[in-house]
Amino acid sequence: MCVRLSILLLALATMTVLGQKRQPTTEEWNYRDGADRVNMRSVANLTQVLDNWRFDILSQMRNLLQNDHQALLPDYERIQPLSEALDDLFKEFNALKIHLGDLSEKVVALETFVDKVKAEKSRPAPLRPRPVARGT
Repeated sequence: MCVRLSILLLALATMTVLGQKRQPTTEEWNYRDGADRVNMRSVANLTQVLDNWRFDILSQMRNLLQNDHQALLPDYERIQPLSEALDDLFKEFNALKIHLGDLSEKVVALETFVDKVKAEKSRPAPLRPRPVARGT
């Protein structure tokens, strides 16, 4: 058991030392290094291939948008009804705000009337002279 443990510890230590040696250096990459060995013909060919792909992709997207926009925008037909429903909702909301303003004005007038009635009830009634009884 002790022998196995010591072999395991030795293997672990060896792997740790080897792992530290293999760590790459973090130097900045020099893109100019080897630039003189670049085959410009293959770069031009690759650029041409990429340009052709770009043209084909953009052409297909344009055709899809013009002829079959449902494939790219499946909910496109729902935009107009949703927009109309939202517009109706805003109109109803604004109408409710106006109605609430009208009701507030009426409540203010009603509160003024109630305050006047309360003020009149809280004042003592004016004293009236009593009629004098004659003949007794």
